[in-house]
Amino acid sequence: MEHSHSASYAAAGVDIEAGYEGVRLMKKHVERTFIPGVVSGIGGFGGLFAPQLDGMREPVLVSGTDGVGTKQRIAQLMDRHDTVGIDCVAMCVNDIVCCGARPLFFLDYIAIGRNVPEKVAALVSGVAEGCVQAGCALIGGETAEHPGTMRPDDYDLAGFAVGVVDREKILDPSAVRAGDVLLALPSSGVHSNGYSLVRKVFDVEHANLGRFVPALGTTLGEALLTPTRIYVKPVLAALSAAEVHGVSHITGGGFYENIPRSIPDGLCAKVEKAAVRVPPIFDLIQKLGAIPGRDMFNTFNMGVGMCMTVSAATADNALGALRANGVDAYVLGEIVEGGEKLLLC
Repeated sequence: MEHSHSASYAAAGVDIEAGYEGVRLMKKHVERTFIPGVVSGIGGFGGLFAPQLDGMREPVLVSGTDGVGTKQRIAQLMDRHDTVGIDCVAMCVNDIVCCGARPLFFLDYIAIGRNVPEKVAALVSGVAEGCVQAGCALIGGETAEHPGTMRPDDYDLAGFAVGVVDREKILDPSAVRAGDVLLALPSSGVHSNGYSLVRKVFDVEHANLGRFVPALGTTLGEALLTPTRIYVKPVLAALSAAEVHGVSHITGGGFYENIPRSIPDGLCAKVEKAAVRVPPIFDLIQKLGAIPGRDMFNTFNMGVGMCMTVSAATADNALGALRANGVDAYVLGEIVEGGEKLLLC
């Protein structure tokens, strides 16, 4: 690599050597994520992983892909780039664990207007931290410099995860029954959805993101940049401790779009609105934006990052496992007979 240089390409806006420096700087972060099964380090043409499938009768691979969305604009405005990578991982691994799958590995993709090695390394450090929290390995990725199509300070971060689950343990909505209990797994804040509305409400392009907001106990920027919570380890613990029938990741579309995805026809998730523990950031968004309550629950997670459906007989076991893994879960409602899949009352 030391002799790889193209003056012509550099004149067009692409700095190959900056890319090499970025790889060098990110290496220590990537190595933090290595788990048994990692075959290759970064730098090859493909990431190699040998999964340990002992005890599985019929392994099924589960994949998920997502990005950070317009939340990364907050990071760009604050010049703080070491947390959105956590969001990127979270949006993928939180999806695949809803199938009952254990994440194995992750790959990221960064498109950036101008390759600043330190910025790229900061982005990857967040991705690595997310992988550590999820218990999966970061085995590769790509950084693409896009001069002329992106502003120099802009970037877009996306990625995908691959996990595995034994076929007989795949979560299937058909297992949900009337009388099942709905559990709320609290969110860390807005997570990574609804930021087009968030940016409009706070007029972030002109706002003082460093302003301390007493109701939030921190600055506005820090509150909006709080990383998405990763639920993999708590959910896997609950799956081992209780009879779990369904898990919903509350992302774009809020309660109304995501909870019904794990509810079969003929049944309804009856959510007690008064039971929802709504963090102050959502109260602030609703007040400043004059947003109807229905729209809030149809856009944001409202403090519930995941909803889990468990048998009534094992609900306490699930709560115990979740709490033992750092998630202060609580009862959100129950499954009842009904034509509507969600009733928020």
